[in-house]
Amino acid sequence: MERTWREAIIRVLREAQNPLEYAEIAERILTGGYYETDGATPRATVNAQITGSIKREGSASPFVKVGRGLFGLKEMAKADPVTVQPVLTRPSTDIAVTEAEVENSDSIIRSFGMYWQRDLVVWRGDPRLFGKQQAMAKPVDFSKQKGIYILYDHHTVVYIGRSIDRPVGRRLYEHTIDRLGSRWNRFSWFGLLDVTPEGDLRELPLVASLASMIGTLEALLIESLEPPQNRKRGDDFSAVEYIQDVDPELREREIQNTLRSIEQKMRGGS
Repeated sequence: MERTWREAIIRVLREAQNPLEYAEIAERILTGGYYETDGATPRATVNAQITGSIKREGSASPFVKVGRGLFGLKEMAKADPVTVQPVLTRPSTDIAVTEAEVENSDSIIRSFGMYWQRDLVVWRGDPRLFGKQQAMAKPVDFSKQKGIYILYDHHTVVYIGRSIDRPVGRRLYEHTIDRLGSRWNRFSWFGLLDVTPEGDLRELPLVASLASMIGTLEALLIESLEPPQNRKRGDDFSAVEYIQDVDPELREREIQNTLRSIEQKMRGGS
């Protein structure tokens, strides 16, 4: 295990022998056990580590930007200049360093989850909606998120709603007991609140360009309508997707049920 994010990033890039997207770098670090973190935003951390190094160290940085979100090692560029070609970017003072900036830019939607399963949530007045950036990352509770949500019967859209005064978790709970209660088994959500490295939700000033607003509207329409000729969400949709994580209470219930089952079998065999 490496001592720092930087060492782990360099190790992954050396093993890969070619440039990688920062999300892939983070995934390989965590799955390979090269660095342990309690952070909830490992992809953003990797991005910030690399772009921060490029800004602070300039030509002395071991990293080189090859494309949008794509990075390699300078030592590899020297060994194989054809494979690793640096991309000319704006002056280093324009490079975003904070995790929120590098991950979200001017996107209206900060994070989202797609086709989450209803039965992986314990539904109550204040349910918890857990998601992770990656399998080994710290889970984030998105129940207090605000934005837009979609309900599905499998992959068929049955309802689209908004969450402003009441957070997403509360709105979804209400749909388990209203007229839609038996009509949906999956949901997607698109949130306006940002995720901190500690896994908390926060509201950031909204600074959206016309392009990002159009990109967001396009992405939401594509996701809700699923037109067959659209293969991606939208060119300017830069929000971070989170994969669903099971509520720990459900895991505990499963463990308790398994233990009771084993106990009953042991009693029956004695």
